[in-house]
Amino acid sequence: YDRLLRIRALRWEYGSVLPNTIQFHMSAEEVEWFNRYKKSLATYMRSVGGEEGLDLTQDIKPPKSLYIEVRCLRDHGEFEIDDGTTILLKKNSQHFLPRWKCEQLIRQGVLEHILS
Repeated sequence: YDRLLRIRALRWEYGSVLPNTIQFHMSAEEVEWFNRYKKSLATYMRSVGGEEGLDLTQDIKPPKSLYIEVRCLRDHGEFEIDDGTTILLKKNSQHFLPRWKCEQLIRQGVLEHILS
């Protein structure tokens, strides 16, 4: 039960895709449980918040500003923001982006929040 609580917390911390280093230490049943929990959470988030749903995993802590400066830690490819602008996330590039669009990539280790 304790491991399941920890796996549930990983979904909130890392998002829907777990790093390979974490998945390596999980049993097949734990991975299956994680996938079922992930689908259940996604279904719930789509059912609330109107047409587009509500992503409960964003802004776990209230933001101080809507935009943040980030540095790309590894090549990720194209990244589209709400206004349709596409940004190429290449290693060591820096960008000023909407916080809520970056939080997932920060948790996954693709981006790093630059604190000034």
